[in-house]
Amino acid sequence: MSLNLSIGPLVSLIAGILILIMPRLLNFIVAIYLIIMGVLGLAGMSALRL
Repeated sequence: MSLNLSIGPLVSLIAGILILIMPRLLNFIVAIYLIIMGVLGLAGMSALRL
């Protein structure tokens, strides 16, 4: 039996637990998530433009 974990749900779970423990982290977690997704999106877009 093999267990495959993807990074998205795991990060969401950890972020949710941290927000429950320390609600003031919500702003930082959302900001970091948006910045990372934006950078990855731009990097992916530039990789498609050959």
